Amino acid sequence: MSLSRKRKKELNKLQTQANSLWEAQQVLVGEAASVAREASRQLGHLGREHVAPQVQETYDRYAAPYVDKGVKTSKQVFNGRVVPAAGAVVGSALSVWDAALETRAKLASDHGINIPLPKALLKPPPPPAKSGMGAGGVIAIILGVAAALGILYAAWQTLRADDELWVADDPLRAPDA
Repeated sequence: MSLSRKRKKELNKLQTQANSLWEAQQVLVGEAASVAREASRQLGHLGREHVAPQVQETYDRYAAPYVDKGVKTSKQVFNGRVVPAAGAVVGSALSVWDAALETRAKLASDHGINIPLPKALLKPPPPPAKSGMGAGGVIAIILGVAAALGILYAAWQTLRADDELWVADDPLRAPDA
């Protein structure tokens, strides 16, 4: 598509104006960002210097006595009433359970019936003692030996005397061909 000379001139002028507007907007956005940063900094100072102390003072004056009183009362109720009552209930329930199981087993044995006790009351047999090394130990030894061999090989490659690997003392002199 071919444009006339007049259209090309108008397009160039429009592009120049658009570039000028873009640059002006970038400057404006940069200035707005610096104003926003300064406003944020000043807001932080205001919050630390004026708002936070006022909030703390109001809390200490009005809410703190009630909060402290509530915490103290709840600790007293919990430690003085809830914990002992819960302990007594749990202890009583467990002793009743044990007595019921013993009575049931005694009555059953008096009548010649063998009722097995629950697993919780039976002592579990001790686990069998392991003898020898398992598969995990063998794998660990093999991996350890492989790692040691890898380290030794890397050290040997690093320390061997290869003339091609060493850097010349004089970096400006060309190597001999």
